[in-house]
Amino acid sequence: MTTDPAGRALTWVPMPGGVCLFGDRQRPLRVADLEWTATPVTPAQLGLGPDHRPLVGMAQAQAARIAADLGGRLPLSKEWEWAASGAERRPYPWGDEEPDESLANLRDVCGRLTPVDSHPRGRTPTGLWDMAGNCWEWTASKTIGVGFVIRGGSYNSLPLYARCTFLNAAPAESSSAGIGFRVVRPA
Repeated sequence: MTTDPAGRALTWVPMPGGVCLFGDRQRPLRVADLEWTATPVTPAQLGLGPDHRPLVGMAQAQAARIAADLGGRLPLSKEWEWAASGAERRPYPWGDEEPDESLANLRDVCGRLTPVDSHPRGRTPTGLWDMAGNCWEWTASKTIGVGFVIRGGSYNSLPLYARCTFLNAAPAESSSAGIGFRVVRPA
């Protein structure tokens, strides 16, 4: 479990693998044991100043390079969904409760990125912060064409986008102020 949720240090949370019943069709996909960064990566975790909000504004390849520099990689979409929903297939990372401002930074909450420790009630039971809202997260899963799957929704997303099974896509070269990333590594 994380000891510094504010993002001042890069901390890792173990996530046991299993069979993810992926998406709304519940397609069974195997997921390996992984360790996850407890939060989306922040500038503070990279020594780039005191900012504890998610690091955003980079293309998918740049996020993947930083993940590799940190000793890991970007998660696959199925891995992201498994970590967000758990074996019990929670509808939201925190459970069954519909999103509100105490659980996630979604549209109509504040309209901007917030520090990664702003929504403790929205953590997963394993201790992952901001799996819904604040910023979309790049994955390593390609889409048709030149895009990649992004997960989790952002500060400008509707509550529907906070659902663990919801996925979206962005062009690989997109450097949106609403897309960040987290890192996984073998457990």
